[in-house]
Amino acid sequence: MAKVEYDLKTYICQHMSAEIGTDIQKAAELLIEGKVVGIPTETVYGLAANALNTDAVADIFRIKNRPDFDPLIVHIADISQVELYASLFHEKAVKLAEAFWPGPLTLVLPKRNNIPFSVTSGLDTVGLRIPRHSLTLELLKQLPFPLAAPSANPFGYISPTIAQHVADQLGELIPYILDGGPCTVGVESTIVGFDKSFNPVIYRKGMITLNMIERVVGKTQVFTHSQSNPQAPGMLTSHYAPRTPLKIISSNDNTNNFSNRTGFLGFDAYHPLIPQNNQILLSPSGDIFEAARNLYASLRILDKLGLDVIYCSLIIGIPGAEALNDRLRRASV
Repeated sequence: MAKVEYDLKTYICQHMSAEIGTDIQKAAELLIEGKVVGIPTETVYGLAANALNTDAVADIFRIKNRPDFDPLIVHIADISQVELYASLFHEKAVKLAEAFWPGPLTLVLPKRNNIPFSVTSGLDTVGLRIPRHSLTLELLKQLPFPLAAPSANPFGYISPTIAQHVADQLGELIPYILDGGPCTVGVESTIVGFDKSFNPVIYRKGMITLNMIERVVGKTQVFTHSQSNPQAPGMLTSHYAPRTPLKIISSNDNTNNFSNRTGFLGFDAYHPLIPQNNQILLSPSGDIFEAARNLYASLRILDKLGLDVIYCSLIIGIPGAEALNDRLRRASV
């Protein structure tokens, strides 16, 4: 009987879904114990653990099934903490931090030795950012360490923008999800690193755009894709994808074999040849920021319809669309 009871308890523990709540103290206690916790940010929900604890960091990779060559972003509470974890915080990096933090910008800087190489995938640099979310900022202020926190989803799948998305995907693998409501930005942070002459380089596009960055620090290069051994998080070519094949077409394409099992993700207009019940508009009013907030949730809805294929069109001629087009390209087949 004891063996049966033990097996039942083991089964229940393994199949319990994570608790969702707003208890910052509980989240902090779990993180201090070395556990992995779901946290909200303005971009997407993160899968967070003590960035200085190699066992906790290893759990992030295991839970996400993330390859160990893909580095993690480290979240801090205040700009004064940068020099605790980065060995060089040079002038252009300071200007960008002062302009955009807290906010959806990650800065890649030379790391100090207290940041484990497991966080940076062996690189001598670390991605740092201050999230613009009141719950997570308060959580970070209560912790004696920074948080490594990639998106809280199985590697390669659509990123989560509400707490329930995290529970649906990883709820059996983590004990707690701090619920901060829907993400207000909706796509991952812009990542900026620097070359040997301290010239800025965009490694991942986000809602902090090239133009915004150049207004602060001048000419900036863009280098955003890598098949393997990326120089920063979020550079892998294939990412953010639904299970249903996603294909990019032109908005006026009428050459494909559209059917009742065809879906469409549009920006502000429906496709005339696809059943409207199988379509979602990111922003009927044409608001790029609304579209960004709705992107991942819309892909999830379409992915659950049992379709054969989802078509989408890139967003043309709208300032700020670069990040959304980047995610669509990486999610497509």
